[in-house]
Amino acid sequence: MIRRRDFIAGVGGAAAWPLAARAQQGERVRRVGAILGSTGTGRSDVAAFQQALQQLGWIDGRNVRMDYRFGLGDAADVRRHTAELIALAPDVILAGGDLALVPMLQATRSLPIVFAGVIDPVGAGFVESLSRPGGNATGFIQFEYSLSGKWLQLLKEIAPSVTRVAVLRDAGTTGGAGQFAIIQSVATLVGVDVSPINVLDAGEIERRITALARSANIGLVVAASGGGMVHRDQIVGLAARFRMPVVYHRRYYVDSGGLISYGYDAVDQFRRAAGYVDRILKGEKPADLPVQAPTKYEMVINLKTAKAVGLEMPATVLARADEVIE
Repeated sequence: MIRRRDFIAGVGGAAAWPLAARAQQGERVRRVGAILGSTGTGRSDVAAFQQALQQLGWIDGRNVRMDYRFGLGDAADVRRHTAELIALAPDVILAGGDLALVPMLQATRSLPIVFAGVIDPVGAGFVESLSRPGGNATGFIQFEYSLSGKWLQLLKEIAPSVTRVAVLRDAGTTGGAGQFAIIQSVATLVGVDVSPINVLDAGEIERRITALARSANIGLVVAASGGGMVHRDQIVGLAARFRMPVVYHRRYYVDSGGLISYGYDAVDQFRRAAGYVDRILKGEKPADLPVQAPTKYEMVINLKTAKAVGLEMPATVLARADEVIE
């Protein structure tokens, strides 16, 4: 595995301890709750978040207590985790993605919430505007909608023979509709026909992708959705079975064996989210902290999968990659 920025991964941890040493004796221990994805996908996010908090002087077990809840695949579990965290009365809650944020906002409009990896907080009604959220939540979005068109362009670049593309999206959200609208607007420019596959359940995903695979010159774009993340192993498995070129919105799919992803750097978002948690712990209000777009995007390629699909990655694409999995 080639990682171009591995040398910076360990930087920062040691710098936290001098800050902690300067903490005043008898300082009140604050409480931070966090509800995130599975432990497998959330481990690097948690590490980045905790390291950034340490650098800001917040040491778990010393002047802050962290309460984590993992797993967003089952609605009942999410509601239970949400209730457990709210019962602890934390000073601030970190919510990872729409699946965590929706039930949290349904349960409380008073506890401060910092979110990361949310798709369209204005369209979904989570905040009043990006510049002035106005409520008890603020944080970081996954992308601006214009990014969606780049997924289709990238698919055509790596698989020029593709003429028909399905877009796996969540039709029940503003984010799903917005992403598909942008992809549609780009389709004629790159010479492909696009159609949606709605993320409903595992059975529907199986039926639709299997039907798509019966056609020639097909490809798939997996847009951002909570349901897509829940079913990511199934989606990656179907793509492998049918040797289908697929562009994903997030690297977790590629880590699970997917072909290529282009999207926001999730670890960087959780690192930045620590800054907002710090500001709220020091007295600022979520309503006054603007929602921010990503500052870092990453392209990740799985060459083993490319070989299995029968694709040779163009040199121009490999040159742009942030990480190549051999």
